[in-house]
Amino acid sequence: MSNINWLGSQDEFPNPIDCADPDPSVPGLIAVSERIYPGQLARAYQMGIFPWYSDNQPVLWWSPNPRMVLKPKNFKCHDSLKKTIRHFLMDPQKNICVDGDFGAVVRSCATARRKDQDGTWITHEIMDAYTQLHEEGHAHSIAVTENGLLIGGLYCVAFGGMVFGESMFSHQTDASKIALATLAAWCEQHQVEMIDCQQETAHLDSLGAAPISRDEFLTHLQIALKQTNIEIPWTFDKAILRHWL
Repeated sequence: MSNINWLGSQDEFPNPIDCADPDPSVPGLIAVSERIYPGQLARAYQMGIFPWYSDNQPVLWWSPNPRMVLKPKNFKCHDSLKKTIRHFLMDPQKNICVDGDFGAVVRSCATARRKDQDGTWITHEIMDAYTQLHEEGHAHSIAVTENGLLIGGLYCVAFGGMVFGESMFSHQTDASKIALATLAAWCEQHQVEMIDCQQETAHLDSLGAAPISRDEFLTHLQIALKQTNIEIPWTFDKAILRHWL
């Protein structure tokens, strides 16, 4: 990785528009840093870059090609999920809580068991950095609850008219799908045209996400970031799920 920039606390990221793959042997890896420095995470997202690494590794900053995205209008709410949503809406013990306990959602994502990966990439440093973004109003959580207990959810990042999905978890069947359906409904209702999903998985593909080129993603990102006039209240409840029925 001799061509990969090691970033200090004051260094700027290479722009993935001009410096797409500094080391072709590691496609998508833009830069490396010893830690996540203050303000660095916010700058990264606004350039289409995100961190993904494990404990005992340096921080690896990525801008992959292709980029997996979900256009809310293309969200696949299959008949089985519609049935789950109807039951969810009718059950007074089940609810959606937005930004109620951001830390609990992130911790649940970090410890979730996954078929194709583990949760170790959500390190304590990652939790602290995204909690800071949350306190600044740029990271949000959607919790799916039953009797006040977490059964699923997700957290995401938002700048302007762009939403970046980060991680989901389920303790009950379809709980993470409920969370994503909620986010997709909210995005469609507020003219957010794209949710970044970062990397391709079969699960996301089944829900309507699809890969696009890095250039297309970065072009859309620059347009969406300028949509600062969009009033986007992160206050909604499970009634928003009626959008899919």
